[in-house]
Amino acid sequence: MNITLRFFASVRETLGTSSETMAVPAGVSSVGALRAQLVARGGVWEQALGENRALRMACDQVMCNAETALSEGCEVAFFPPVTGG
Repeated sequence: MNITLRFFASVRETLGTSSETMAVPAGVSSVGALRAQLVARGGVWEQALGENRALRMACDQVMCNAETALSEGCEVAFFPPVTGG
């Protein structure tokens, strides 16, 4: 299955990229499993997406949680929580 990853704000800055096309490994079927797969790359990936980071996630431009299922061609986005006043 192929998907598109999008990274925003501090996640993009840490990774040094705003997007990536990825062939998802067998057994990775949810947004949470995808995040864990990316963290397993180590280095800046672990720094940007690790479980210790508060992140929001979206699948096909709809806010989602870790249990959201991935599908062929979907777009998954990772970004920090928005703050402001």
